[in-house]
Amino acid sequence: MAKRSGHESTGTDSGTGAGTGRGAYHHGDLRRAVLAAALDVIAAEGPGALSLRDLARRAGVSHAAPAHHFKDRTGLLTAVAAEGYDLLAGALAGTPELRERGVRYVRFAVEHPAHFQVMFRPELLRADDPALLGAKERASAELRAGVAGLADVPDAREAGIAAWSLAHGFATLLLTRNVTDALGGRDPEEYFRSLAGLLFAERHSRQQPEREEEGHGRVDG
Repeated sequence: MAKRSGHESTGTDSGTGAGTGRGAYHHGDLRRAVLAAALDVIAAEGPGALSLRDLARRAGVSHAAPAHHFKDRTGLLTAVAAEGYDLLAGALAGTPELRERGVRYVRFAVEHPAHFQVMFRPELLRADDPALLGAKERASAELRAGVAGLADVPDAREAGIAAWSLAHGFATLLLTRNVTDALGGRDPEEYFRSLAGLLFAERHSRQQPEREEEGHGRVDG
């Protein structure tokens, strides 16, 4: 399975006061250090295990440092989610074919499991946070773009929800190890391509008889 990531830099804030203790971070790295520590905890134990005091210890900064940047636990989780949506938008960009966007969605979930756990948990987040709202819109725009090129789609919104459900559902099952036996050692991305292909093929096979019936019903002259 792909490596777990989540420590990519999205820019650093200028913190106040460097932490003390092991691995103290210099001025400007504090926010990134706390986020990185939070991602490690979420990936290993889930978002419920987060404690700002424990994160300060892990990051080697003062106990007050996380609150300075994130105010509280909700603020920290909101920052994690916003970063996740930005990473997702970047992962989906530049891929015109819908099935490959689904593959990239699954890949994102595997490479960023901590972000993935938090992004779709609105009860954990500050819903009106401007950074979160902007990042969600960028990711949503990329998801919608994948459906825009589909032909013969009566409802683009419903098609988008269907495509998202397939990719998100498979990614969730994959991360929770519920499809390990079904994969049988196959590459998850290739397996997802097969699943998506089955659905696209079924849709195409249903459309063909409909078009033939329409053709037979025409009266020329």
